[in-house]
Amino acid sequence: MKAIILNSGTGSRMGEFTKNNHKSMVEIWDGVPLIYHQIKALENVGIESILITTGHMGNKLKDFIDTEFGNLDITYIHNSSYSNTNYIYSIYLASDELYEDIILLHGDLYFDENILNDIISSNTSCVVVDSTLPLPEKDFKAEIGNERIRKIATYINNGNCVSCQPLYKLNGSDWDVWKGSIHEFCVDGKIDVYAEEALNNVLNEVVLKPLDVKGRLCMEVDTVYDLQLLRNKLRA
Repeated sequence: MKAIILNSGTGSRMGEFTKNNHKSMVEIWDGVPLIYHQIKALENVGIESILITTGHMGNKLKDFIDTEFGNLDITYIHNSSYSNTNYIYSIYLASDELYEDIILLHGDLYFDENILNDIISSNTSCVVVDSTLPLPEKDFKAEIGNERIRKIATYINNGNCVSCQPLYKLNGSDWDVWKGSIHEFCVDGKIDVYAEEALNNVLNEVVLKPLDVKGRLCMEVDTVYDLQLLRNKLRA
């Protein structure tokens, strides 16, 4: 099993925190950057092969990770067009390196390590949802039908939707289908959309189950407010 961490973004909504720093290197508590927490958690559950997509401040991020995790098998794929593409294009660039069961997550995602254990233990492809949270206004929501994911998007909002976080496990066969759809999108020039749009096109073929964390901590850190909220939760 291999993990892919999507880390090509600029982190523009983090203000001064990312003026001279990569978004995922912002400290979530004293001395612990978010990227350190992610990779350490992956290492703790036995995943030692990781692919990281880079863009903004890619060399700074790479230098930090190589210093802290020189014992792991880490590959970097740089998206030189990071400023005008979405992460669907970063995945497209990395696709030749991803041909097995994978864990896929965003570089700005904090998660409790026990959630990662549950993801890995799942026999089916799955994605994290939380039925205890209110539906977010601008972030991902998952529409569920017959105990499987029917759609993931920021713009959906109906009685079948729950809050969704970009932490996935994809079995190899399901990943191949999603990856093929990503390839079609990018060849057609659709490189400024979320990769979930390509996933939505094939969810009739991919059996993606919701993994409901029911209040356990799993959240993206997109803004200064998110960062402060996470720090407060971790202190508590």
